[in-house]
Amino acid sequence: MFAQSVFRTRCACWLSVIGILLLLVGCAEEPSTLERVQSEGTLRVITRNSPATYFQDRNGETGFEYELVNRFADDLGVELQIETADNLDELFASLSKPNGPHLAAAGLVESDGRLPYARFSAPYLQVTPQVIYRNGQQRPTRPEDLIGKRLLVLKGSSHAEQLATLKLQLPELAYEESSAVEVVDLLRMVDEGQIDLTLIDSNELAMNQVYFPNVRVAFDFGDAQNLAWATAPGEDLSLLNEMDAFIQRAQTNGSLQRLKDRYYGHVDVLGYVGAYTFAKHLQQRLPRYEKHFRESAQTHQVDWRLLAAIGYQESLWQPTATSKTGVRGLMMLTLRTAQAMGVSDRLNPKQSIEGGAKYIVHVKKQLPESIQEPDRTWFALAAYNVGGGHLEDARKLTEAEGLDPNKWLDVQKILPRLAQKQWYSKTRYGYARGGEPVHFVRNIRRYYDILTWVTQPQLEGSQIADSNLHVPGVNKTPPPEELSPL
Repeated sequence: MFAQSVFRTRCACWLSVIGILLLLVGCAEEPSTLERVQSEGTLRVITRNSPATYFQDRNGETGFEYELVNRFADDLGVELQIETADNLDELFASLSKPNGPHLAAAGLVESDGRLPYARFSAPYLQVTPQVIYRNGQQRPTRPEDLIGKRLLVLKGSSHAEQLATLKLQLPELAYEESSAVEVVDLLRMVDEGQIDLTLIDSNELAMNQVYFPNVRVAFDFGDAQNLAWATAPGEDLSLLNEMDAFIQRAQTNGSLQRLKDRYYGHVDVLGYVGAYTFAKHLQQRLPRYEKHFRESAQTHQVDWRLLAAIGYQESLWQPTATSKTGVRGLMMLTLRTAQAMGVSDRLNPKQSIEGGAKYIVHVKKQLPESIQEPDRTWFALAAYNVGGGHLEDARKLTEAEGLDPNKWLDVQKILPRLAQKQWYSKTRYGYARGGEPVHFVRNIRRYYDILTWVTQPQLEGSQIADSNLHVPGVNKTPPPEELSPL
């Protein structure tokens, strides 16, 4: 009896211990999303496959959203894993799955209709929804003018939400939504007259405007809105708080602004007329000289598209161009520069391109080592235009203002001061038309971006051909910031 009593007592004790252990296990907190990301060593991100978000070019993965979220992954010390959604509905559905992606970075507008499906980060870019129409058609100027038009938008987009709200006020308004298209498809359809109107955000129009020269902005469809990243809904704010902190740091240290400038800061340079003209010259003029650009680029280890962009800015690819100041040829070389670069005939396109390639590489080598890529390329272009002495003056003025003399984003703000006596009187080399190199670099960057787009093999026969910009023998988006065309 005694033994049985001891046995029962011991069993009761063990059962109590096991119960306590089970209770402790049950009470243990689940790891937070941020902790899971860090323990897995991977940040899983879902996005859209589009020029403004993410895609792959010859240099690998790129796009504004990709570059920004890749910096976030680096900040967390983890690897980035990208997956793409075919449409916005699929994106939000994936985000809500138990083992779905950790966040969505896809040019998303925070809207009331999306709040049940996601939590949104601090904003990182402000955009304006715009109604787009085709040049030559009657321009809509107010929401009532949308009635009776063929209007198509992305299914599940914030624009579809806006139209649904408008339809409550204008019951006769009709529109369609499609999950089988992306923004570039909508612009192409307007450009070709397949539809009358569409709604897209201002940043996406700015990036794609030049490829569709017939599209125009009819009017802004409401106030500016914020783009933000999204996480799954719920009470776990660990990753969301880290996202907000990262975006704040990126705004403070200037890296976010530099990324915006790289992708969007120079996209309105051409305008409608310039876009059409450049498209025409791509087809009619560039094929005559592309071989020379490629050969000189290979010889001097320069991106041939950068050389072509410089040539277009200088002469519109006209080998006999001559300025009032005596610079001549396709690359518009001065007599002194031509002689220094071994060019005997500035009007010979092959010689001119070769001289221009040698000169831009020479200029770049003269820059201080403290200027790193990608800024080093933009500084080289500025020096190519205004001269190294004036550029150094501008860098000193920039430093005196408490800005970074090694960042083009800062120096381009100061360069125009070289035309103002109160500033150039303090410099070594004196007066210069400082606004010109800023304009020069901005234009070349835009031309280079376009050439980068139309020379991507994976786009041949699709968007390029559709936008009438495909050039035989010539194959979008800006290359990653870390990469240099020089």
